[in-house]
Amino acid sequence: MKKATRKWIIACVVPALLLLAGCGGGAATSSPTAAAAGIKERTIKAGIGLNEDHPEGQGLKKFAELVSEKSGGKLKVIPYYAAQLGDDKKMTEALQAGTQEITIPSTSPLVGDIKEFAMFDFPFVFNEEKEAHAVLDGPLGQKLLEKLPEHNLIGLGYWENGFRNLTNSKHPVAKAEDFQGLKIRTMQNEVHLQAFQALGANPSPMAFSEVFSALESRTVDGQENPLATIKSNKYNEVQQYLSLTKHVYTPFVFLVGKKFWDQLSAEEQQILRDAAQEAGKYERELNFTENQRALDELKAAGMQVNDVSPEEKARMQEIIKPVIDKFAKEIGEDLVKEMYDEVAKVRNN
Repeated sequence: MKKATRKWIIACVVPALLLLAGCGGGAATSSPTAAAAGIKERTIKAGIGLNEDHPEGQGLKKFAELVSEKSGGKLKVIPYYAAQLGDDKKMTEALQAGTQEITIPSTSPLVGDIKEFAMFDFPFVFNEEKEAHAVLDGPLGQKLLEKLPEHNLIGLGYWENGFRNLTNSKHPVAKAEDFQGLKIRTMQNEVHLQAFQALGANPSPMAFSEVFSALESRTVDGQENPLATIKSNKYNEVQQYLSLTKHVYTPFVFLVGKKFWDQLSAEEQQILRDAAQEAGKYERELNFTENQRALDELKAAGMQVNDVSPEEKARMQEIIKPVIDKFAKEIGEDLVKEMYDEVAKVRNN
């Protein structure tokens, strides 16, 4: 009887102890929560519209290096430059559909879905980069990023495209009247279109990848972009005049597709967030330096460069004021006021 009892105890207790040991030793790998944590092997497609030698291209390259470093090589970012995956709109749609993971477009193409981004298309809001950074990196910029998830996008911060300047093949633009009759390629953005129309120009929306050939064939007279973009895309080869209008500051917004983002562990998400912020600081510094260098190189390449006086900029601002007032009402006057108040605060410090 004792032997039978002993055998019964062994038969019951030993498997139980083994089970407990197995649970204790293997909990980190067997629980569903633990299995979802950590870093998996992933390949991430990241596309932009600009060339690899542009500051944004170099920033994307830096981002890929940081992600690889922070993930121990498990997360591999594959960069695609020069609109290889399509224009900004097409790549943003690919993020929403889950067929691409990352893109870094200007904020302008997002206006169709999120009208508040149109604030950053208002001409002559910012005089220098630090004013724009204060708005973008502050509460207002964050408010706009928080609107992205309902459109299947995640925003990890703002990079810098910079101040847009006008080039054309007709004549220097030094005063408001010089815009009259110029056919200018612009983004598909109502604020841009109506502002140029108010100045007497004929804006022509066009995909960025088509701009050089349109300038070369004289389908359009001119275009407007930051200096680094003008140089990187060799617009000086088909444009004679560069006018330093600095009419709009355009940010880039770092976008991740929500479908992809939701598959990531918290650790993977943090790696992408940290890398986007770090690479963004690098890209902004590089962009500022490159814009200064680009101006010298464009002059040396034979472009005729002219400044626009503060008085003439004020005249242009007054001419387009009805356009700004109209869109401020559509966007939300309180939100627009918040932007201008933040700029005033930076200027007064």
